[in-house]
Amino acid sequence: MEQKDKCYQVYIEILKRELVPAMGCTEPIALAYCAAKARAVLGEIPQKVVVEASGNIIKNVKSVIVPNTNGEKGIEAAAAIGIVAGREDLELEVLSHVTEEQKAEFLKYLKTAEFSVRQAESSLLLDIIVTAYSNGAYASVRIANMHTNIVHIVKNGKTIFEKEIKEQREQDVLDYSLPSVRGIYDFAMSVDLEDVKEVLNRQVQYNTAISAEGLAGNYGANIGSVLLETYGDDIKNRAKAKAAAGSDARMNGCEMPVIINSGSGNQGMTVSLPVIEYAKELNVEEDKLYRALIISNLTAIHQKIGIGYLSAYCGAVSAGAAAGAGIAFLKGGGYEEIAHTIVNALAITSGIICDGAKASCAAKIATAVDAGIFGYDMYLKGQQFYGGEGVVSAGVENTIKNIGRLGKDGMRETDKEILCIMTCVD
Repeated sequence: MEQKDKCYQVYIEILKRELVPAMGCTEPIALAYCAAKARAVLGEIPQKVVVEASGNIIKNVKSVIVPNTNGEKGIEAAAAIGIVAGREDLELEVLSHVTEEQKAEFLKYLKTAEFSVRQAESSLLLDIIVTAYSNGAYASVRIANMHTNIVHIVKNGKTIFEKEIKEQREQDVLDYSLPSVRGIYDFAMSVDLEDVKEVLNRQVQYNTAISAEGLAGNYGANIGSVLLETYGDDIKNRAKAKAAAGSDARMNGCEMPVIINSGSGNQGMTVSLPVIEYAKELNVEEDKLYRALIISNLTAIHQKIGIGYLSAYCGAVSAGAAAGAGIAFLKGGGYEEIAHTIVNALAITSGIICDGAKASCAAKIATAVDAGIFGYDMYLKGQQFYGGEGVVSAGVENTIKNIGRLGKDGMRETDKEILCIMTCVD
């Protein structure tokens, strides 16, 4: 009973930790947060700023519009808006209170301040160091492994904060190794929904709102709108379009917050919006929607443990498979249906690369959601992919383990080549 209670609390705490609001793509927002903190430690607006960032940060900041910057992209823009207008106390919502006056001030600062950017000499996939200089003084702040995980603060040569850098999440506090697909399913069936209703309600509200904005506005390549206009409004297409529309808006400067999953707003929208759309279509009770969202959210997080927050493996793949699992549950599926849906979906789309945050993420999301839905449809027709076929092994946990190995280890050199393609000049 004690072990069962421990698992129950771990699942609850994972949902509360991972499903948090963020305004804008999480990598430039993490950079803005780091810069805002450096400014606060320095005590004034710096004249010179040096940014050191890991390759995955560079590729995910390079092509995405930073919120509240009048359409500016890139590392310098993210650092500058964080310095001028960032509320470091709000962490991933650091840019949620930018005024029109601050936007104008930011544009002037971006042109006049001295910015230097270089790749960090680090093996970490998520690593940001912002050093701010002014009038002979300086302050340096480092974030590592998680988007808000400050590990080192220095002012004028004196260390004022430091903690150990760990390779994974803080597993001494919360054991991310406990979840399994079977455990997730059992938890979703038995959980007292009052323990998770607040965090799930927030996900429904935030992510539905930005999806609607994506369909109403003109953002990026307008993948959500193109899907609806081209293929109609049947439920499968709507599920893909709603998730894609949220990404359309978020990747292209929309200033509305989203609820993230595994450190990513795109993944947070992918695991939730298709499930929400299917729940509406099937007219299920609210409690069943919550249980489906528990399955989809925790399944995505479970997959990403082996991969890590950032890699050359597109996170939408994991999230799309997880959405398929949530949809399978809504349509009456149990553990077997959910497990086979995940395996089928991963077998279809595991070759999609992450080449940074940008407009095309919306199209990748639509593809991943399609695979998740199709993975369940395959199982309904008595079809499946079998162990020994490609990256699929017998059993859903073994397949997830293979995907983690592929994403974290197998694609390490791919990640370097992607970054070179994105940043090297011929």
